[in-house]
Amino acid sequence: MSTRHNFIIAIDGFSSCGKSTLAKALAKKLNFVFIDSGAMYRAVTLYFIREQIDMNSEEAISKALDLIHIDFIPNIEKTEIHLNDEDISDEIRQMYISDKVSEVSALKAVRKAMVAQQQKLGKRRNIIMDGRDIGTTVFPDADLKIFMTADPMVRAERRYLELTAKGEHVTMKDVMENLAHRDHIDSTREESPLRQAEDAIVLDNSDLNQDEQLEFVIGEYMKIKESRKVVKS
Repeated sequence: MSTRHNFIIAIDGFSSCGKSTLAKALAKKLNFVFIDSGAMYRAVTLYFIREQIDMNSEEAISKALDLIHIDFIPNIEKTEIHLNDEDISDEIRQMYISDKVSEVSALKAVRKAMVAQQQKLGKRRNIIMDGRDIGTTVFPDADLKIFMTADPMVRAERRYLELTAKGEHVTMKDVMENLAHRDHIDSTREESPLRQAEDAIVLDNSDLNQDEQLEFVIGEYMKIKESRKVVKS
């Protein structure tokens, strides 16, 4: 059992499994703070692309990371992701960022810098964080770990609909190739690869709607809370 006073929920899993959607709904339901770790890596990717950072140069990467400041700014409608005081919430969701984010996030220096920021965010507040290595690397002592997966075709269809709804011109073939590429890099990278933590609860949401997923995780959260009440009594 964790000795922390705050409660941490870690949600890991493959791309386009709905991790962020679930995490946001949970945060609202439980009044937790939602930290989108994937958005942090997308922000770094955007900065690297804009500044044409040489990803083979450790010196260039290190200097760039020193100049990157990422904030999560809550407002009435959503939490905005800011890169050096610029709202990049929409920009980082575009396909050209998706094509590069796995390569950037596989860099050891990048992961080390982002993990340090993420751990700092989770020291005192009740948080929900989603990503690839939250339950294995960032918060191995998380109170509740969820590992999300879904059928590859279901994931591709969800991603395709998301992108086309935003006006992007992509094909299903483009999306499927992008997801397969990201899965390979995420699962085989040397630094903090995507893998299921031993104590994580698997959530295959291929045939579950958003309400059913939320109900499932709330149920697991309540089990932990009730078990701790029993121990204390």
